[in-house]
Amino acid sequence: MVLTQVIDFMQPTISIITPSFNQARFLPRTIESVLTQDYPNMEYILMDGGSTDGSLEIIRNYADRLSYWESKPDRGQTDAINKGFARATGKYLAWLNSDDVYKPGAISEAVDFLENHPEAAMVYGDCTFIDAQDREIGRFPAAQTDVHRLRRGYVHIPQQASFFRADLWRKVGPLDLSFYFAMDYDLWVRLAKEAPLIYQPGRVWASFRLHGDAKTIAADDRCWPEMLRVHYREGGHRLAPIVLKYQLRKLVAPVINWRRQRMFRFPARAEME
Repeated sequence: MVLTQVIDFMQPTISIITPSFNQARFLPRTIESVLTQDYPNMEYILMDGGSTDGSLEIIRNYADRLSYWESKPDRGQTDAINKGFARATGKYLAWLNSDDVYKPGAISEAVDFLENHPEAAMVYGDCTFIDAQDREIGRFPAAQTDVHRLRRGYVHIPQQASFFRADLWRKVGPLDLSFYFAMDYDLWVRLAKEAPLIYQPGRVWASFRLHGDAKTIAADDRCWPEMLRVHYREGGHRLAPIVLKYQLRKLVAPVINWRRQRMFRFPARAEME
């Protein structure tokens, strides 16, 4: 028993941040998916923006298993993530939104990879789409990318299934508070300029929940303009592939959003398609 405790203590700490606001419907599933991970040295920080839907009572039920939590008004999701990471002490970092979930074993696998690949800034795996009832309704199109492909709009990183180094976060962070949607894309570009982002195909580490109030459904039209802000900040020009992709995206956006709506409203039908 003592030897096991010593080995557990020697494992590097990973800090997981959950930003939350009025997500009581899904919050218990998110918290449980973190707390039931098999990784022994984990710091879990929950930053709630002053929810009024019963989230506070849920958080208090888990308070003795959280490293830190608070519930007070903030400047939004990006601010909550930044404040959580400012308190984090882990060697590795990640955030899991309050309607998403980790798959069993995800953190152990991610930390093991980062420990054995010190050249990597970040590792990310695969991610499924789930609906409000936890039914799997699709698969995120994850793929290997790098700083050059990111800047062309070739992202393919599921934020829910990504884990990165705290020392690089301290170098390139925090998240830009002016971003509502693409703060993760902005971070990926900054990290990728420092070291490789490595994809682990076939390793399903998280589930991304699609539902009527999700940002992906409700505000997708804000993502690409924010990505273009990153593009121009990095010296990109107006005829770059990412700009052309944005123009195409605007044309097909109604179809994309319609299909997403069908995915979480009619999952069985979406699977048949």
